Amino acid sequence: MDKNQLKELLLQSFEHEMGGVQIYETAVDLAVNEDLKKEWKKYLKETQRHVTILDRTLTTLGIDPAEETPGREVVRSIGESLVAAMAKASAAGDPAAAELVACECVSLAETKDHLDWELIGEASKKLTGDAAKALKAAYDEVEDQEDEHLYHTKGWCRELWIQSLGMRAVLPPPEERKHVKTAIGAARAEQARTEMR
Repeated sequence: MDKNQLKELLLQSFEHEMGGVQIYETAVDLAVNEDLKKEWKKYLKETQRHVTILDRTLTTLGIDPAEETPGREVVRSIGESLVAAMAKASAAGDPAAAELVACECVSLAETKDHLDWELIGEASKKLTGDAAKALKAAYDEVEDQEDEHLYHTKGWCRELWIQSLGMRAVLPPPEERKHVKTAIGAARAEQARTEMR
């Protein structure tokens, strides 16, 4: 295991979760659909908790949570860009369009987030001792939530786009109704959407 690269992953993940808080704060304000707003408020609280979990994990591993790296700066920049995109969409004055942009921004952020936590889980399997325990504990506490964030938000994006196209959408999306937390479950939920209209 390349310990420097593991540190980089953890610092980027920490930065990404902090940016995720800002993304969700902005997205909640842009949500028109009350079910979506409620879900994003829940995800905002969970993301705030993920920041705390990663801060604790970094400290346990002897990594300074404030340490800057070029990769961390890039992650911060991407998060700021997503918040700026939502602000620009909001300023255009079409609430439904701004909600859709917010959904896409959340989906993009959750894709990176999901990858980070998958990698943290893989790393926890290869480490030993206290480092392995710390990573596994963090992973076990967060992974199911990250799965839900990604798959449910992707479903919301699809259905909001379908609605914007003037077609019949399934809202809340099937992923939400079926409490999906796996890629297989998300695929099955998407296939079942025609039966739910």
